[in-house]
Amino acid sequence: MAKLFFYYSTMNAGKSTTLLQSSYNYRERGMNTLVFSPEIDDRFGVGKISSRIGLQADSIAFSPSVNLFRSIQKEHEKKTIHCVLVDESQFLTRQQVRQLSDVCDDLDIPVLAYGLRTDFQGNLFEGSQHLMAWADTLHEIKTICHCGRKATMVLRIDGSGNPVREGEQIQIGGNERYVSVCRKHFKDGLAERNSQDLPFEDL
Repeated sequence: MAKLFFYYSTMNAGKSTTLLQSSYNYRERGMNTLVFSPEIDDRFGVGKISSRIGLQADSIAFSPSVNLFRSIQKEHEKKTIHCVLVDESQFLTRQQVRQLSDVCDDLDIPVLAYGLRTDFQGNLFEGSQHLMAWADTLHEIKTICHCGRKATMVLRIDGSGNPVREGEQIQIGGNERYVSVCRKHFKDGLAERNSQDLPFEDL
C-alpha cells in the first residue's frame, strides 16, 4: 500500500531541493509525478518551486479551498500518476492532509510532503500538526544553527536582524526574514554568533 511521507525541517535545510530531486528521479524512469505548492508562497511566482541551489520547476498551485484528492484523482484518470509531491506542506489544512492520506489509501499513490514543523513562535502549523499525526513515515531533514548545534526552530527577524516574537503566523519570506536556530538560541532570541556559543556538535 502507498504511504504518506512527511519530510520536515527548519528553513534552508534543502526541502525544495530534495523534493525536486525526488520528482526528477521518478520522471527519469518514465513515471509521472504531480507537484503541488501553495499559492500563498509567491516568492518565485505562483506555481513555481525554486531551491537555493538553483533548481526550479513548475507546480500546481493550491489554495486552502482546493480538494487535493479530487484534483489528483482527475489527473490520475487521464494518465497514471506514480507519485505526488507537496512543497511547503505546512500550509495544508487539516482536511487537505486527510485528502492526501486518501490518495494513498484509495488511489494507491505515494505522497511526499515537505514542510516546516513549527512557526516563529515555536507552534506547529496546521498542516504540519496533522501530517505529524497522519503520516506513515516521518523524516527530519537536518541543518545547523550558527553555533554548530542542530537547528530545530525558526526565528523571525526584522530588517535590523532583531528577533520578532509577535505577529501573524504566516508571513512569507526567506533569509531576510527568517533564520534557523537551535532551541537554546530560539529561546534566547539570538540570531548572531557570539563568544558564549558552544562548540560544534554533530547532528
